[in-house]
Amino acid sequence: MIEPGHASLSIRHQCELLDLPRSSYYYQPTGESAQNLELMRLIDEQHTSVPFFGREKLTKWLNREGYSVNHKRVGRLMRKMGIHAICPGPQTSRRHPEHPVYPYLLRGRVISRPNEVWCADITYIRMCYGFLYLVAVMDWFSRLVLAWRLSNTLDSLFCVEAVEDALGLGRPEIFNTDQGSQFTASEFTDVLKGAQIEISMDGRGRALDNIFVERLWRSVKYEEVYLNDYQDGHEAHIGLGRYFGFYNDDRFHEALDYRTPREVHYA
Repeated sequence: MIEPGHASLSIRHQCELLDLPRSSYYYQPTGESAQNLELMRLIDEQHTSVPFFGREKLTKWLNREGYSVNHKRVGRLMRKMGIHAICPGPQTSRRHPEHPVYPYLLRGRVISRPNEVWCADITYIRMCYGFLYLVAVMDWFSRLVLAWRLSNTLDSLFCVEAVEDALGLGRPEIFNTDQGSQFTASEFTDVLKGAQIEISMDGRGRALDNIFVERLWRSVKYEEVYLNDYQDGHEAHIGLGRYFGFYNDDRFHEALDYRTPREVHYA
C-alpha cells in the first residue's frame, strides 16, 4: 500500500495514515542461517533466565547442550541480538566512540512520583523464521509502558519514534538509558533536549541501573513471546500490542501494592 515515489505524500506521511511504523515498512528478512537462528533462540532463553551469564559461560552452556560453537561465534550473535551480561565488568555497553555520553543522574535519588524518570531499553524478539528488536519507554515509578516499537535493525529510528509517541502522553524530568549507540545518537538525544528533558545514562559497570525495564523484558518473554511462536512481524506486532495492554491495565504488580501500572500512574 506504500508508494515510494508518490508525488505529494512522503513515506513518513503514508505510514502515519496507515498507522504503520516506518521501521516496519523498511523490514527485510534476516540473513542468518537456520543453525544460527536456533543458537540465538537458545541464547535468548538462557540470557532471560540467567542474565548474568556472559559470552564465555553461554558458550560453555551451549557446548554442554551438544552445540559445537566457540566464544567468538557466541559473542557475534550476542552483539547481533543486542544483549550482554547484566553485571559489572568490561565492555558492558556497546556505545559509539564518536557519540557523547551523558552523566548518570540517579545516584541516591528516590523516585517518588510518575513522570519523574522515564527509561528506555531494547531487547531481542524471536520469531519462527527470523527476529526483531523491541524498544520500550517506561515510567520508572509506575512501571507503565508508555510506548513501544518493533524494528528489524538496531538503528536509532525506531527508538526516536517510540520516544516521540511517549512524549504525546507527558514529559519526564529525567530520561535514563544505557550507553548504546541508539541512545547516544544525536537523532535520539536531540528529541530529549528539544523537550527540555535531562539526559541520564548508566555508567560502565552499572548495568543494573535499568533493572525495572530488565524485569519488564522477563515478563514479556515468559508471559507472551515464549508462549507464542510468531510467524512474522505482523503476528509479533499484534501479540505484543495485546500483551502491553494487559501489562498496563490488568497485570497486578506486587511492588505496586497489587495495583496495575496505569492505576498508579494516573492515581
